[in-house]
Amino acid sequence: MARYIGPKTKISRKFGDCLYGEDKYFERRKYPSGQHGNNRRRGKRSEYFIQLLEKQKAKYIYGILEKTFKKLFFEASKKKGITGELLLQACESRLDNIVFRLKFAPSRSSARQIISHKHIMVNNHIVNIPSFRLKPGDKIIVRKTSIHHPVILNSIHKNINNPMVDWLVLDNKNMYGIFRIMPKRIQIPEKIKEQLIVELYSK
Repeated sequence: MARYIGPKTKISRKFGDCLYGEDKYFERRKYPSGQHGNNRRRGKRSEYFIQLLEKQKAKYIYGILEKTFKKLFFEASKKKGITGELLLQACESRLDNIVFRLKFAPSRSSARQIISHKHIMVNNHIVNIPSFRLKPGDKIIVRKTSIHHPVILNSIHKNINNPMVDWLVLDNKNMYGIFRIMPKRIQIPEKIKEQLIVELYSK
């Protein structure tokens, strides 16, 4: 399974936003590295550069590599509706993202590992493919043999008071969640300017 395994704090500093969740190192210095730090002069950014940066940001947030991300875009572009919103819906409906949103994992990368190790079931069937796409009504369950997994328990305990997105339903007691509806753009909390991505791929 291809994935980004490089330094995450460096990527967050590049975009000036904590892309991978809580990061104490990012909080100490929120600007890109360099000899003169945040005071160095930066040239005017071209339209293409801004669009490319936004695409890279979305890819890093969801942990998706270029080939897969481009495929999701072209799938979205062939459907009726707003292409940018459809692209984000495709990213949000991936199993690794849903496991993260349900607080079963502290990050999307951790969710991918949990799924790959067969700790998660979808509609009572084991699914070990992080990119598996869910549909409204699907039930995501932590396997009975995995309900005491320390990563899962710690994540649930740490995030118990954090708000849940309203398009998912979570039952902490029975360790399962339901993908209730496909989210609208306003229901997706990620700070992504998807129109810039659409403009980039449409050139």
